[in-house]
Amino acid sequence: MASKSAEQRNRVQTALDRVRHQIGLVLGAAAGAREAAEADVARLALEQEIVRVGMNHADAEQQTEWARHPAAHEVFASLGGVRNAFYTDWSSGPGALRDLVTANAPGPAGRPPSEWLGRVGTNPGITAPGLWRVGSATAAGRDISRTFDVAVPLLDESHLQITSAPKTRPVIDGIVQNLLMRVLSTFEPGAVKIHLWDIGQLTAILPDLYPISRTSALSLYDPTRLEDLLNELAGHIRRIHATGMQAGHTSLRELRRASNQRVEPYRIAVLYGNGETLEPELARDLKRVASGALAAGICLILIDVPTAVSASIESLSLLDERRAISSMTGTDLVVDLDPPLPSGQVIRAAGRIAEALIAKQGGPRSFADLLPTEFGQESSARELRAPVGFYEGEAVEVVIGDASPHALIGGPSGSGKTNFLYSLLGSLAARYTPDELALYLLDFKEGVSFAGLAPGRKDASWLPHAKLVGVNVNTDREFGLALLRFLADELRRRSAAAKEHEVTNLADLREQDPGGHWPRIVAVIDEFQYLFAGRDQVTATATQLLEDIARRGRSQGIHLVLASQDVAGIEAFWGKPAVFEQCTLRIAMPKARRVLAETNNAAVSAPKWHAVINHDSGVAHGNLLAHIPDASSRNVFVELQHKLWELYSGRFPRPRLFDGAHSPVLEQFPAYTELKPTSRPRALLGQSIDVTEAAQGVELPRAPGRNIAVLGGASAEALSIMDSAARSLARQYEIGEVEFVLYCPIEACAPAVLELTERLRAEGHVTDLIDDLTALLASIVDGELGGPSRILLLYGVDAALPTLETKAPGQLKSGLDHLRTVLKTGPGHGVHTIGWWRSIARLKDTLGFGGTDDIGTWAALDVQGNELSPFAAGQVVHWSPRQGRALFFDRTTHGAPEVIIPFQRPEQTGEPA
Repeated sequence: MASKSAEQRNRVQTALDRVRHQIGLVLGAAAGAREAAEADVARLALEQEIVRVGMNHADAEQQTEWARHPAAHEVFASLGGVRNAFYTDWSSGPGALRDLVTANAPGPAGRPPSEWLGRVGTNPGITAPGLWRVGSATAAGRDISRTFDVAVPLLDESHLQITSAPKTRPVIDGIVQNLLMRVLSTFEPGAVKIHLWDIGQLTAILPDLYPISRTSALSLYDPTRLEDLLNELAGHIRRIHATGMQAGHTSLRELRRASNQRVEPYRIAVLYGNGETLEPELARDLKRVASGALAAGICLILIDVPTAVSASIESLSLLDERRAISSMTGTDLVVDLDPPLPSGQVIRAAGRIAEALIAKQGGPRSFADLLPTEFGQESSARELRAPVGFYEGEAVEVVIGDASPHALIGGPSGSGKTNFLYSLLGSLAARYTPDELALYLLDFKEGVSFAGLAPGRKDASWLPHAKLVGVNVNTDREFGLALLRFLADELRRRSAAAKEHEVTNLADLREQDPGGHWPRIVAVIDEFQYLFAGRDQVTATATQLLEDIARRGRSQGIHLVLASQDVAGIEAFWGKPAVFEQCTLRIAMPKARRVLAETNNAAVSAPKWHAVINHDSGVAHGNLLAHIPDASSRNVFVELQHKLWELYSGRFPRPRLFDGAHSPVLEQFPAYTELKPTSRPRALLGQSIDVTEAAQGVELPRAPGRNIAVLGGASAEALSIMDSAARSLARQYEIGEVEFVLYCPIEACAPAVLELTERLRAEGHVTDLIDDLTALLASIVDGELGGPSRILLLYGVDAALPTLETKAPGQLKSGLDHLRTVLKTGPGHGVHTIGWWRSIARLKDTLGFGGTDDIGTWAALDVQGNELSPFAAGQVVHWSPRQGRALFFDRTTHGAPEVIIPFQRPEQTGEPA
């Protein structure tokens, strides 16, 4: 049935084209015959007049004789026949034109405005009228004058060029507005889009149509940005051409007829050129657009644009305020133009059309409209697809897969970037289960954008797809580096599995290894430019890792979503475009810079709460404008999260939360709570800045150099490290197996040391808080370092140096000599020193020449990196002190120092002693 209807439509269209061609030939031939006949008649009349008034008698006799000649009767008879034939054909021509317009300009396309103005159209936009009325013309007959309608082809048929006369701008506006209202009143809301550009006006383009400008049906363009409009139209042409080619069709009209669906709206671009010469590049772009526009359902109306286009185009040239010359029939025809529609009626009619369009699109769309009716029904084997917003009432999708593996998102502060991320994450999480999708979320700016996706004190729920949530990490660039290292390790793991199964991509790996766990990984890094803010090893390593993941991650289902306010200033990427080249998915928020291609300025004119979605590396033809619903306001995303949590939380663990603004609590840390007595005790000094929730610690075997130094004057952090080291060791020794000895000459720290002493004693350990360090050291050395295992907790050793350097009468060695002996030989006998020195210089004084090997582990606080080189095997140490952080190095396990976060002490958490 559908094919039969299509054949009938094709026959009708062919017949219509043939009739139009024949009418043009008839009118052209009739006009030529009329001119010739009337010229002959005029010449004959002149001759007769000459005979009557001015000839002499001889001439008159000669003329009378000529008139009686048989050939004269033949001439007069021939002229009369031509004249009669002309008027017969001419009288039938207007009738044929009236029939033609009636058949091809139905309803608003050709009927009087009183019959349709103010009504909303019903044509679904699968087919369009062939002609659109602009006025009327009169054919003078022998007895009466014949008036017929004049209509122009538009849309799939032809472009229209209008040339003005002096002082006829209001007339031009009337012609254009009449045509646009006929079009808008013919089609149902959403079936046609209008684009308006005027080189001479900022805002006053057809003001009666302004009610429609609050919808997607009418777009205005800056007078200096014609290239924006041309780029947008070129993008539509390319996209429709690609769609049609895939379906085997050469035009949008064919595609509509074959599918019996609208597919794409019609578009009319109205360009007011004011006679100004276009720049050569713009003129070339306009010609290219015009040549492919009709096949893509795009019609141009060019007003005083002095550029010839190589496409089907009709013309109207104004003679004055009421008349114009039309060349649509192949011959010039004087047209009496229809008067402009009343302004008030147009405004009211435009308002009704706008209201109908808004109502049809469901009004403003909400975040709930992005979500599917059933959760977790999609497979991520091939790609991830998620609607993030709406355009003309239709959902706009983001696709993350092999073709568009990574995304680059840009937008200044307040542009809606965070809201977009929530729309994306929510839409993805609703469609894919945590077995299909794993999220790693990192926010470098000072904020908690993603904090609500992990369990909190007020809300115990979390997003089950999230494996890692990092917030407030603007000063912890090492955490971003840790995430990249984790992704690189996962990439190697997946590549090895793919090689084992002899496949090359994630989809094939999942098919060959159905029992394996291979979800697609999406790593979102907001304000990622902070990761590359320094000229140091972190930046160098992160750049290398990011380039590798961006290049190879696509095939193994590892995808990056990089968001930033401005990507231009990332010095680490200067001359290294590989990362951005892999980000073929570009999302530009309003006023975003340098996210799209250099010549693509769509984000400049994007309205608030919208985003430009582009899957073609930011090239203009890939632009899709989408309204992004509110996803980040109170309780909007939370409602979805609760549903997903209730659905999945029983099968998936809570995510790892890293909050750079808060120090970890030792008693709540897994590495501490899991400690138990062991033969290889390990002192925990702080939390690792890593993807896993791990602690950095130091094993204290009976081996040389297994002492720990805390370096720097930051007393709060120093006390925390000393406290966590002692308490973690206490959990690993049996009662009576070790003796804790504490010494503190610093009065301000005495309460903290006393509190630790009481805790250790309460746990049953032998604990001694001493006042005389010299005597203790002497007893240890004199006992030849025998006896039970001891942990010496020495606070502010530098403060005790003057006392230690003093030799008692009769003594050959000072307390400092004994300390050096204990540091050098004590670990081998089970005596380990955990000491705090407030300066590097005093530590060197303590150790003496060549004693640096006796400190195998250290944690530096407010100490500059260049001072630490002697204690780091001579390597250059990049470290600028920052509050709440320490630089940790263990020469037995570390190739280079790394940053740790000291634990909170009980008094800092409010826990009672």
